[in-house]
Parts: sequence; C-alpha cells; structure tokens
Amino acid sequence: MSLLLLISLLFIGSALLTGLFRSVAQRARLNDVPVSRSAHSAPVPVGGGLSIVVLLLLVAGYGYSVEIIRINELAALMAGLVIACIGMVDDVKQLDIRWRIPAQFLASIYVVYCLGDVPAIDFGLFVFPESLLLNVIAVFALVWLLNLFNFMDGIDGIAATELIAVNLISIVIVINTDELITLLSAGLAAAAGGFLLWNWSPAKIFMGDVGSSFIGFSLGVMALLSMHHGSMTVWTWVLLVGVFIVDATLTLFNRFRRKQRWVEGHASHAYQNAARHYKSHAKVTITVLMINLFWLGPLAWLSMQYPEMGLVIAIVGLLPLVLLARRFGAGVEQFTP
Repeated sequence: MSLLLLISLLFIGSALLTGLFRSVAQRARLNDVPVSRSAHSAPVPVGGGLSIVVLLLLVAGYGYSVEIIRINELAALMAGLVIACIGMVDDVKQLDIRWRIPAQFLASIYVVYCLGDVPAIDFGLFVFPESLLLNVIAVFALVWLLNLFNFMDGIDGIAATELIAVNLISIVIVINTDELITLLSAGLAAAAGGFLLWNWSPAKIFMGDVGSSFIGFSLGVMALLSMHHGSMTVWTWVLLVGVFIVDATLTLFNRFRRKQRWVEGHASHAYQNAARHYKSHAKVTITVLMINLFWLGPLAWLSMQYPEMGLVIAIVGLLPLVLLARRFGAGVEQFTP
C-alpha cells in the first residue's frame, strides 16, 4: 500500500470514527463539565482520542503482517493499549494517582524489556553507554512523556496539531532510512488530522486522557525504536517535542518551587496563560505549529546531519522556548503579562 493511500484512508477513518465516538459520548453523557480552571464554558464530549488509539494499533498490526514490524516491536507498541485503557477509565471516573502511576511504570518497564537495552547516547564530549541506568532513565522518560501530553492537552486543537507536526517532520527525516517509523508517523499524523476536524476551536469533542496519554506514550516508544534502528537520536526527539517538554517541565518546576500542589489540576501552563491573554485557542495552537515547522523541525533535521552536535543543537533550539514560557508565566497562577 502506498504511503499517500494509507494516509488518506486513515484520515477519513479517523474523521468518521471521531464523529461516531462523539455521538456515543453524547448519548452516554460522557462530557467534560467545565470547572473554574477550564478553558471551555459548556460541557463537551470527551474520549475522541480513542480514534487515534484504534487506528495506530491497526497500523501496527498491518506493519507486522507485512513484516515491517518485528514481534518484539509490536509487543512494545501494544503496551499503549494498557495506557489507553487507564486513560479511558480516568475519563469516565477520576482514577487515583496511586493506581495510574504504578500501571504506567509497569507498561514502560515492559516496553524497555521488549526492545532491549537502550542504545548509547552521544553527548558530544562523551558517550553515555548502554547500561541499566540508561534503561531506568528510559522508563522514567516514557512515564513523563505520556503525562506531559496529558498536561498539554488543555486548549482546543493543541495536542492534535502538535502530533501532526511532530510526525510530519519525522517522516521527512526518516522516509529513506526507517520504514517502521515512517509507517507509524504517517499513521499518527493522519489519525490526528481526522480527529482535528472535530477538535479545532471551538472543539466539538475533546481528546481525553485515553488519547493524550496514549499518544505521548506511543511517541516515546517510537523514539526508542528509532534509536535502536539508528534513524533518529534522543536529541532529535527532544527537539521535535520541544514545545511540550519545555512548557510542562518549567510549569511543574515552578509550581513545585512555589510549594503548590503539583499533582492537582491547574491551568497555569504558558500556553494556557497565552490563550487567556490573546482570548484565542486558535492563535496559540497556530503559533505552536509555526514554531514546530520553522524552528524546531529544521533543527531536528540538522541534529541528524551532525549527531555529535545533537546536544548543542537541542540547547539552541530549546533556550528560546524557555524564555517564551517564562514570558507567559509557566506555573504562575493568575498570570498577567
């Protein structure tokens, strides 16, 4: 099957599935009811990200059937189903963090076990070799990444737009070197595109934890797969997901530093403050898209051309984002520019 045909079918399938899930959510009264910190003012159906879950797992199964994906790689990708189920339960009924986090760690440990030791990481001046410590770091990184996408899914369209941008750039980088990552990136980009038709501001359905946690986890698994294949480096992925990494990490750090309860829900991310300031979800989402396409994307490509300079390129790419997140008060409640 040609890549263009696959993307077209998945895009259409995602749009149809999301519409179906919206109808089901409305009938089941599975709505996100606004609270004081919410970015919306009326109840909105939730769980639309399930369309992305279903389609990516189907793509993974197809990849295995045509021998693009090996059995251990398929097993690692299927661990995302556990994360999606946890997210779905959390969407229906708030799941205590004492249940969520251990399950997320178990799924992440399983992924690292399936794929084997994480390849060495080049820091330029030295190489961090394969080791148990690197495997442990990878487990924590997977857990952080899936929660990071959950944190950043707070205004209309932003998570789906980020997913499209990250995976389109990924395709450009690996299309001639890694058939597996090309396939998965195409699947995620197309599925996110169909979902975005319903999620663009004003959103008719939300992604929900079932979608946001799943895509964060799946991107982490893809990052590990690409590192094993030698088609992308950790610094390439840090750049690709740079907007979300910087905002979520700086927000969490500032809330922790201010002795705020960081595990509780809040609306103090930089992107949320920016959306309130400009009174527009679309403006912020489009800005994130532009940053990805015209700043982080080219730097991610450059990090693959000069892998020994990956860390330096990542720092250059992320530093302006840190300044931008500080400008919009990441982690600051009641922020006023």
